[in-house]
Amino acid sequence: LRAANQQLQADVAERKRMEEKIRASLREKEVLLKEVHHRVKNNMQVISSILNLQSRYIKNNHTLKVFADSQNRIRSMALVHEKLYESEDLAKIDFAEYVRSMTSYLLGLHGAGNSIRFDIDIKDILLDVNTAIPCGLIINELVSNSLKYAFPKGRGGEIYICLHLAEDDKFTLTVKDNGIGLPKGLDFRKTESLGMQLVIMLTEQLDGSIEVDIKKGTTFKIRFEAAG
Repeated sequence: LRAANQQLQADVAERKRMEEKIRASLREKEVLLKEVHHRVKNNMQVISSILNLQSRYIKNNHTLKVFADSQNRIRSMALVHEKLYESEDLAKIDFAEYVRSMTSYLLGLHGAGNSIRFDIDIKDILLDVNTAIPCGLIINELVSNSLKYAFPKGRGGEIYICLHLAEDDKFTLTVKDNGIGLPKGLDFRKTESLGMQLVIMLTEQLDGSIEVDIKKGTTFKIRFEAAG
């Protein structure tokens, strides 16, 4: 009995040592993963700064807008890594918080002030980086388009953003504005707009589908499978 008890104590002590070793390894990996997200975010900010410096030498307004749009896309991606760096999960971000940060930035960027109101209907949605980045870029393009074109001459309005998970395990993303709507006869799938081409491409990347309703403004509805 004495020998058995001693062996049991030795086994327990060895198990505790192994558990502590595993915990230490996990802590180390968490620190490394945080550092990866932090460095990716910083590298993207460097790219954005380079574009900003380069744009100072450009006189053509159209080219300047292209540079500005590219900076917004880079910032949208960098913001995902920033939120992952700040998150306790490290693998997924609170998407509602991410969208609020993005829309606040875009509102200030386009100088809309208090004339445009955002209604964000996203609750308890956590997305990993592979879903958050394309989904975030889609929202960035659609919201930017609304702020640029849907409310001309200082017209006020509302932009509604909703993401929810249905019972069929599919996400539905809705971006809607009550602005002047798309031009009549415009086929958004055939437009030469890089922004709309990106929305279509990113929806395909998510294996999703996209629908547009032009009644009382413009509504984009995108459905895609939940990851994992």
